[in-house]
Amino acid sequence: MNTSIYLIINSLVLVAYFGLPVSFALGGGMHPQAQIDFVKNQIAKKQQPYYDAYLELIGYADDALNQGHHALEDFSVPGFYRDAEGHRNNSRSLQTDSFNAYACALAFKLNGDLKYGQKAIFFLKSWATTNKSYSDADGPLVMSYSGPGLLIAAELLKDEEIWKSTDKRQFQEWVENVYRQACNEIRNRKNNWADWGRYGSVLSAVFLDDPDEMQENIRLIKSDLFDKIAGDGHMPEEVRRQDRGLWYTYFSLAPITAACWAILQTEGTDLLLWEENSRSIKLALDYLLHYVKEPEAWPWHEKQRPGAPDSWPGNLMEAMEAIYDDKRYGEYVGTARPITYTTHHFAWTFPTLMKPILTY
Repeated sequence: MNTSIYLIINSLVLVAYFGLPVSFALGGGMHPQAQIDFVKNQIAKKQQPYYDAYLELIGYADDALNQGHHALEDFSVPGFYRDAEGHRNNSRSLQTDSFNAYACALAFKLNGDLKYGQKAIFFLKSWATTNKSYSDADGPLVMSYSGPGLLIAAELLKDEEIWKSTDKRQFQEWVENVYRQACNEIRNRKNNWADWGRYGSVLSAVFLDDPDEMQENIRLIKSDLFDKIAGDGHMPEEVRRQDRGLWYTYFSLAPITAACWAILQTEGTDLLLWEENSRSIKLALDYLLHYVKEPEAWPWHEKQRPGAPDSWPGNLMEAMEAIYDDKRYGEYVGTARPITYTTHHFAWTFPTLMKPILTY
């Protein structure tokens, strides 16, 4: 049975039986329970590459146990091309805590060790109690692409008793008043800013149980997806970035695919397999893969940074291999597994361990 039809049928059954709203009858977010159960089973059997990826995760989570937080009252991030050092330093505060919260929350969900769950909550509480605003030229963008680790961690812990209701409510208020505001401020832009804003807004809608915001993000993605992807697969707004055109193509596709995955798991709308006039997300992924393997042939600007299988776009290709049943994506990754993307932005952070599969 087609996955989208299966999800819709199950959604309607839940609505009829439990009286749940259609938009959120499925639940899920980035890591639905079926995925967590599947991965736990793979770990128990020491199946590869899951088991090595799990051991790598635990290494990151153990490191996080010894770290404090870096929350800022005002997350002020100057434009990168105006003040690169200031941009990197302030960005790193959220990026470090976001990754650590995500790693600890995921470790807790997979092995039940309280120390990881408690440490994840520590990072969530630190940002909820300390951070009141974002500012400067890149503040909303960097908050949108660096903060998803916190949102995914929060969703993983949402129904856990170890997260006190008062602390959870405080984090919800931070999402409502700061994080989602940053995301929504940029989600109507034309380039990758919009893609990160929509992805962050989708994660916020999942955590806050807000079907109206979810529908608005679905509408926005549908409204311009095939303006973002040209007939040959290139992304017009991203290839214009001269010697960083390949990077920005990846940097647009990462949040687009992650948002579409979260939407599919939570609400049931399938945008990953949507096609119109031969344009599709897969067309853009294929275009990117071709040129990261042959960067000298990139037609838009010379001296491209091609990325690598163990970094970007390896994490994206690893995540999309099973979605599109395309072995070329996995062949590109090759011996780089397990892949973990630890810095800067958090769309496909643990793609080997938490590999998206349409039916678990």
